[in-house]
Amino acid sequence: MKPVSRIVTQQDLTKWTESSTLDDVLTFVVDLQNLVEGKENNDKTATSETLLGILLMKLLDATDALIDTNPVEHEKDVSRFGKIEFRLFYDDVATLDLSRYLPQVPTTDAIEELQTYYGESWGNRQRIDYGLGHELNFICFLYCLKQLEILTPSDYQYLILKVFVRYIEIMRRLQKIYWLEPAGSHGVWGLDDYHFLPYLFGASQLSGHPYFKPKLIHNAEVMEEFHSQFMYFECIYFINNIKTLPKSTEKLSIRWHSPMLDDILAAKSWTKIKEGMVKMYKAEVLNKLPIIQHFKFGSLIECPEGIPEHSDHLEDECGHVHNQAANTWGDCCGIKIPSAIAASESIRLQQEKLVPFD
Repeated sequence: MKPVSRIVTQQDLTKWTESSTLDDVLTFVVDLQNLVEGKENNDKTATSETLLGILLMKLLDATDALIDTNPVEHEKDVSRFGKIEFRLFYDDVATLDLSRYLPQVPTTDAIEELQTYYGESWGNRQRIDYGLGHELNFICFLYCLKQLEILTPSDYQYLILKVFVRYIEIMRRLQKIYWLEPAGSHGVWGLDDYHFLPYLFGASQLSGHPYFKPKLIHNAEVMEEFHSQFMYFECIYFINNIKTLPKSTEKLSIRWHSPMLDDILAAKSWTKIKEGMVKMYKAEVLNKLPIIQHFKFGSLIECPEGIPEHSDHLEDECGHVHNQAANTWGDCCGIKIPSAIAASESIRLQQEKLVPFD
């Protein structure tokens, strides 16, 4: 069936948090995390390509190519908010024929389910934003392949070190080119503006490393040299190069722009951070209504029993039902603010005198 949103109220959320569906998704994430422990992105022992891995990489390459066919015209839109050309990219992703890349999928109905999760992986078309819920959809796209018994544990290592890393690479392009706004910009549960899972998998990569201690994330030279080998370092390297002082190239300390990341260093070891990431992901992502109200359920990821369809509610342009009784913010999707990428790029363009600074 075509996946649809089901979680609207706090009562719905409680049923979800106590469900086997949540446990199964989280177990999948933990299994992926464990199989990349001590492994680098370019580790030779992790590059044995499976047919599924090759096809998924081709699907991601095709998605990446759609960015080039939908360029941004800065002169037409000098807003520091998301660029409207993202909607053209989003619509093109929706037309990708997944059956071409996933011939093992048995039915067109299953393809439709997979297409929903894959399409939701790239952000919100209306709001032109991206956040932890979209990132979760990509993992659930992979989880659905497991449910179809196309994906097996022998694929997991390649899946994260190659396929997931490629997904993040494309997301970086999207964030920078289309100035995607951070979804849910309240800053309550996020490690950075967009992502969580690269930290969760990245901490596992560094677990037990003989030289790289957690406090090394403050060393910009180390981050620059090793960011292509470790997901955690890539995240730090990326935000270090985005968070700058206005009208300056001076970098802000991570203690200022990402205090939660700095606080995590109190754990002393990557092993402790790895364990803490799983607990935090469950509590601050999977258990948060502003994220899970967007999540969709079908036959491959079934809605927990006892959650009604809420047929008397209508979804709004954000893709879910706004329930003010269940949310303490006037806008449960977050305050609309420009991303740090948009701000830094706007400054750069102004300095180059390509567009007027607004």
